[in-house]
Amino acid sequence: MAKAAQKLVGLTQRLGTSMVVQGPKIASDTVQYSKPRLSKFWYYAKVELAPPYPSEFPQIMKSAQDIVKSATTGKWAQLTVKEAWLNTLVCMEVAFWFFVGEQIGRKSIVGYKVNSDFEPLGYI
Repeated sequence: MAKAAQKLVGLTQRLGTSMVVQGPKIASDTVQYSKPRLSKFWYYAKVELAPPYPSEFPQIMKSAQDIVKSATTGKWAQLTVKEAWLNTLVCMEVAFWFFVGEQIGRKSIVGYKVNSDFEPLGYI
């Protein structure tokens, strides 16, 4: 038992010494690696995740009217594959944000608990 305790103490000392010696280098390398990526992320996050300004609402309304107009006139059938794929990705992004928002609001991944008086039929 004493041998096992000595081995454990030796391992702990080596691990502590290694962390003291290599820890600052690992931390500085991590900061150096992350700085340009985080600055790029924050640049795009400020632009893309900001709510619309009141001055942008006329443009949003015009865009929504153009979508309705293209749906009624059949212009949507003349889209290129790239434009159709881009529209599909935007719709998927909106749907995913909706589902994530629902899960945040429920504070659960599982759906709502609904109490019901429904009794299933016995023959099904």
